[in-house]
Amino acid sequence: MATTTPTSPSAPASVAGVRVPTGGIRADLRAIKVVWQRELIRFSRDRLRIVTSLLQPVLFLFVLGGGLSRLASAGTEGVDLRTFMFPGALAMAVLFTAIFSAASIVWDREYGFLREMLVAPIRRGSIVIGKCLGGATVAAFQGVIVIAFAGLVHVPYAPGMILALFGLALLLAFMVTAFGVMAAARITQMQSFMALTQMLLMPLLFLSGALFPVTGLPRWLELLNRLDPITYAVDPLRRVVFAHLDVSAAARAKLAPGVSWWGWHVPTGVEVLIVALAALVMVALAIAQFRRA
Repeated sequence: MATTTPTSPSAPASVAGVRVPTGGIRADLRAIKVVWQRELIRFSRDRLRIVTSLLQPVLFLFVLGGGLSRLASAGTEGVDLRTFMFPGALAMAVLFTAIFSAASIVWDREYGFLREMLVAPIRRGSIVIGKCLGGATVAAFQGVIVIAFAGLVHVPYAPGMILALFGLALLLAFMVTAFGVMAAARITQMQSFMALTQMLLMPLLFLSGALFPVTGLPRWLELLNRLDPITYAVDPLRRVVFAHLDVSAAARAKLAPGVSWWGWHVPTGVEVLIVALAALVMVALAIAQFRRA
């Protein structure tokens, strides 16, 4: 009769080892890079999104600008209305592309991918920063496509102007993406997110002076224009463009007068600083929202 040798109760059972990656600055930087690359990959594979995000600024620039050019010729000092609207169309393309990039957070939450990122051994701030950098890069790329239309609206292809426009568009995109990430951190439905952003972004875009000069405004509209953070992104874009145009001093003073506070002409550097500070505040608020998520 066969006998079996009983196993010793004290024999240790085999346990599969689990290695948890350590955190730290290297892990956070890697997370930022991965989230940034993911945004670029998603955008490059969605050609319909590339086309549709350009549709609205192109309509405003060529259809609205072309249709109203004769009607507005008396008030533009001989400058083509489409030339004046070009910086506003660039800001519009960057703004909507950036906010759509932030909207993907809502999709990630619905499909469970956001939960996987939040439980990773990294700081949640790295997810926010990577998302903002990715959205800003994608939106700036859309801005480059709009800049390519410059010659069609009598704006020269000056290298210095193109670099300045790209830098300003990148800063604007970073601020808007940070705002979108901050809003998406608490919103669970895409419909609610799109309704909120449309309710806020469209008025801010129109109040910024993207489609009209900021001189001679009614007092209430002038106040809202000065409180609008997008104003301080659109105005430097317009200044850069008009600095490379051969127009009269009267046209420059009327169409690109700059922003003033109680008679003080705000320098371009201060406007850029305002946008940068607004972007940092939005990022800080977004990180705080994600830590409570």
